[in-house]
Amino acid sequence: MSGDIVLSAALRNNLLSLQNTQRNIDTTQLRLATGLKVNSALDNPQNFFTAKALNNRASDLTRLLDGISQSIRTIEQANTGVETLSQLLDQAESVALEAQSEIRASEGFTRARGNEDISEVIDLINIGGGGIINDGVDDQFDVSVIESDGTTTTVSIDIDAGETVYDIVSDLNSDANFAAVGTARVTEAGYLEIASDVENAAIRIEGGANSVSAAGFAALGLDTVVGVEDDGAGGTQQGGTAIAGNTLFSATSAAGTVGGVYEASADLVTAGYLNAVGDSFDIQFTLDGTPSDITNGTPITGADTIQDVIDAINNNGPSTVSASFNVDTGQIEIEFDETVGQVELQYDSNNAASQADFGFGSGEPTGTAVGAGNSISELVTFDGVNPDVDQFEEDFNNLREQIDQLVEDANYRGINLLSDDNLTTFFNEDRDNTLTTEGVDFTALGLGIEIGDFTNAANVQQSLDSIRSAVSDVRNFGQSIANDLSIVQFRRDFTEQTINTLQSGADDLVVADQNEEGANLLALQTRQALGTTSLSLAAQSQQAVLRLF
Repeated sequence: MSGDIVLSAALRNNLLSLQNTQRNIDTTQLRLATGLKVNSALDNPQNFFTAKALNNRASDLTRLLDGISQSIRTIEQANTGVETLSQLLDQAESVALEAQSEIRASEGFTRARGNEDISEVIDLINIGGGGIINDGVDDQFDVSVIESDGTTTTVSIDIDAGETVYDIVSDLNSDANFAAVGTARVTEAGYLEIASDVENAAIRIEGGANSVSAAGFAALGLDTVVGVEDDGAGGTQQGGTAIAGNTLFSATSAAGTVGGVYEASADLVTAGYLNAVGDSFDIQFTLDGTPSDITNGTPITGADTIQDVIDAINNNGPSTVSASFNVDTGQIEIEFDETVGQVELQYDSNNAASQADFGFGSGEPTGTAVGAGNSISELVTFDGVNPDVDQFEEDFNNLREQIDQLVEDANYRGINLLSDDNLTTFFNEDRDNTLTTEGVDFTALGLGIEIGDFTNAANVQQSLDSIRSAVSDVRNFGQSIANDLSIVQFRRDFTEQTINTLQSGADDLVVADQNEEGANLLALQTRQALGTTSLSLAAQSQQAVLRLF
């Protein structure tokens, strides 16, 4: 076209070079401004999308890192609970040991206690769901306090419609004779408790004229003391005796003394333990449900001596029983190990109308005729508590309650590893690499710690055993969560390093080298200046035409 400007080849080449240099300057300035050498997929598609994928994974892991950190806090909270729980258990063990020491140094006061909370039962005839105690007539049970000299105080308790456990307590305490030798109360746990106020007295509880049944005694919680006893006539009765300490004493020997002392060589008839030479009994002790044949196939007869009975007990009885004869009192003494909580004494008659009068425990059986093939028995529960033990029991149960409260408070953001909750920690963006920290039930019941009943050494030992087992469980769990905590912390560190690696890898692909880009800009600016000068030189040849005019 006639209006077009015609440039020489030299000018056009210089102009193109300047344009290209300017584009390079613009690109370099963008890299310096953004810090990236790849700002979009147009710059370098492969590097751009690879870096984006690396950054996306780093972002996902960063979000997981928050969850990992919260898992660490959850486990740390559980560990704090475990440490405090261990201290509570140590204290509970200390209290139980103190109670055990008190029992071993017992002053000999006896206590018969139930094991059921009946404080909220508003009508005993409906206890357990309708008529377990009441069978249409007023049911009864007898409570006797038997002093060491044989003096016995008995109160008969009638259970009428609408009566509660507090009526039973009132009936006992309002009886002037009983009040002089014993006390009844409802414990803080709601149990019926009947205690002697006379040292070394025994407490016997048995069915009355309209006897409370076995189910009735169980509903009252008194089945810890009362059980099935043979009555000597082929039938059974409900009864049981609680005594102080772990030693049974027979009725005083009637054999008389030689030189001021009783003799174990006296025969059983002369001593008054059997009625006639022809009387014949097999004797069996049942210790905490485990039977032991004392006579071992050779019956005790009236011709045998006191020493023969003692030898039979020592030779044939279990290792937790030992018998001896007190030459000063004329009594057979049978001592049971402190681990024994209950013993049943059973006399099986081989002859008609054999009559036994050993009188162990509460004086039963005393002068009771037993038909051939029948048995007479007595259930004895060892007690022997010092009144100070009550405080230890209360302290123990308070600690037990604190265990439950501690476990309740050991949660973190709704997760409680000590209350059987599980914690799952995710370690990768696909959420398929995990660690599950399994929770436990560390409430008192979960640890197997029952409400403390320090009525005898055997019960205290059970509490001690449960505490020691709980301590072992708590320590094992502490080790387990400590291991899980280490794993989670290792994975947290690994995740942080992985995030750094991913981000560094992405930067390698897209981040500009500021030094390099600065040098490039300087070079381009120099090139631009030189290009401008070159363009000027190229234009001078055309300016020479002007000299022709």
